[in-house]
Amino acid sequence: MEEEPRILKAQKSSKGFLIKNKDSGQELKIHGYGDNKRHGLLLRDYETLFLIHSSKFEVFQTNKKLTFNDILNTALLRDQYAWTKFLIYRDLRTRGYIPKEGFGFGADFRVYEKGEYGSKPAKYVVFAMNEGTEINVQSLISSVKQISRMGKSPIVAVVERRGEVIYYHLTKSRFRDLS
Repeated sequence: MEEEPRILKAQKSSKGFLIKNKDSGQELKIHGYGDNKRHGLLLRDYETLFLIHSSKFEVFQTNKKLTFNDILNTALLRDQYAWTKFLIYRDLRTRGYIPKEGFGFGADFRVYEKGEYGSKPAKYVVFAMNEGTEINVQSLISSVKQISRMGKSPIVAVVERRGEVIYYHLTKSRFRDLS
């Protein structure tokens, strides 16, 4: 028998969707979703999309059920890379990892190893991008150095044209001058 989705009331905010019900918010927080804010639990757009996509929740705003596309359209207005972030977030979650909002260096996610969320620091820092995206190599090199010094593994997650996610582990390297 399929489990019925839980109904959550969420309020659209400037950075995602705010869940004011403390019990629902606490249950989500335990499983690595959202961030506690003064007025409730703030779910990022990609988290909300994932929860709706996986049929775990239905979200209502002022008595109107929000669809996946409603939330995606809102997310794309806020961030042109919202679809890319959702695809990577979904892939990491289905593999058992807990991705959270990045904390600087241009990173999109910090990622906790399976079973380590809440007990150990994030092990990976993930940069999200689409296939064919141009990047500034110097800033990426600088970020890789800083992230490596912190004892974390820098990862580039590339979304292919077909929507598959490929991960590349980055390491510091030196190239000889061949001239």
